[in-house]
Amino acid sequence: MSASLAGYSVVSLLVENQGAAMERYLSAIAGMAMGFMLMGATDDGPIDADSREWWSLASALSGDEMEGRDTGSGGHERAARLIADRLAAAGLEPLGDDGTWFQRIDFEEVGVPSATLRGAGGELAFLDEFTVSPDVALPAHLAAPIAYRGYCAHDALGDVTGKLVICHGTRRSGLTTAAEREAAVRAAGGVGMATIVDPGFSVEPPRWPFAFARSVYRKGNLPAPDPFVKLGINADALGKLLGRDAARLVSDGSAGLPLPDIDSGTATMSFTIRTAQYPSSNVIGILPGTNPALADQAIVLGAHLDGYGFGRAVDGDAIYNGTLDNAAYVALIVHLMESRERKGYARPIVVGLWTGEEKGLHGSEWFIEHPTVPLEQIAANINLDQLRPIFPLELMTVHARTDTSLGQDATAIATAMGIRLQDDPEPERNLLRRSDHWTFLEAGIPAISFVFGYEPGSRSEEIYRQWYRTGYHRPQDDLVQLVDWQAAADFNRFFYALVDRVANRSEAPSWQQGTTLRPAAMSVGK
Repeated sequence: MSASLAGYSVVSLLVENQGAAMERYLSAIAGMAMGFMLMGATDDGPIDADSREWWSLASALSGDEMEGRDTGSGGHERAARLIADRLAAAGLEPLGDDGTWFQRIDFEEVGVPSATLRGAGGELAFLDEFTVSPDVALPAHLAAPIAYRGYCAHDALGDVTGKLVICHGTRRSGLTTAAEREAAVRAAGGVGMATIVDPGFSVEPPRWPFAFARSVYRKGNLPAPDPFVKLGINADALGKLLGRDAARLVSDGSAGLPLPDIDSGTATMSFTIRTAQYPSSNVIGILPGTNPALADQAIVLGAHLDGYGFGRAVDGDAIYNGTLDNAAYVALIVHLMESRERKGYARPIVVGLWTGEEKGLHGSEWFIEHPTVPLEQIAANINLDQLRPIFPLELMTVHARTDTSLGQDATAIATAMGIRLQDDPEPERNLLRRSDHWTFLEAGIPAISFVFGYEPGSRSEEIYRQWYRTGYHRPQDDLVQLVDWQAAADFNRFFYALVDRVANRSEAPSWQQGTTLRPAAMSVGK
């Protein structure tokens, strides 16, 4: 799942504060482990033969030898070839470029391997206390007066020409958005802005340090050089930047209360820029359908293959294995294809295992822009991502649940299994647009995706929140984390049944009346 951070536009990895004391770290892990065991998660391993076969492939994809499968890396290439070999052995046909399994995409990357920032109260640590949005035009050195301007509304900035403007990165309704803050600071003459990453966004709080500062683009899409500096600031380090106690500013900003204007000293900063170019590939295959009348109604089973690769070490571990995000669910699609023993469904199944999702949904977007099967012959997308089988599967969030007939299919199967479904209870996190199903919805193709759900205040919610603090986009999302194996098996059975229903029923997937997601002018989709 792609990370999203209000007020800060760098493609980077959020991880928790590495500087915490070891006993605090161990205590947190022990608490999470105890909570998982109370809910059914264990380290005993899969509970049935089907799950063991699935997890064996998930283990192969997310072991340290795959090095986290970063887009363009050798580990990603090894994982892609392993998957292609398994699909070939399962009887699928290649659907990539020129009769291969691989759809190549050329990427350009801009990174900042090192940076410094000194404020009125001392030096901030790069990646622990500040980060930066990479740009080839970032100045090697810059000194600028500091101007704190609260929420940075355009009518409240005054003249900040030549200044570094500090803005509180709130997501509260009725206050400025990230885009509005940036536009206002630019218009008022600021040389840059330092966004306080809001600790008050409690449904997905910031996790420091960042693992790296890198932005990745498809070739030809690199933005025009822009020297405007965009920093992200750890709220705990605001005092260093301002040279004063900032606790009240942080708490008031998180609460959306009125904030003062403060001019405080000078910020000096320096940046080292590194660029790179490399290819990375989607893996695409097709299991032909058995009903010729439905040959133009392919179902795309999609999941992102890429992870984060190497990043800032956490407790001595620098490999971000990405076991649940998302090796396990690449493995589930491949395992389903293998279990078919070359027997097709009525409709064709296109398997799309995307690269570059974590860097901005690049792989699925490239496929939509350069389809290897005509888009008008794609009836639906079932996307696997954002799945965390770490507590019992009793409730499931379904993206686009009421927008297409896929939601009705999911409801029928879940109801029979005793699983309740719901719409996203936290739309402010923007999960709908943070994974590859969104690419298909934007193209007018019915799509669906899932998240393990929980009741507010429940033990399941506590476990979910803990995982997002200590496991999400961290090296700890690996093969030794605790899994609720019954919940994992339950979801797998749900997925198998959903694919069977959608791929075999007589009616093609369709949009529901009244949906707001269906593009106004559609060229594809049923």
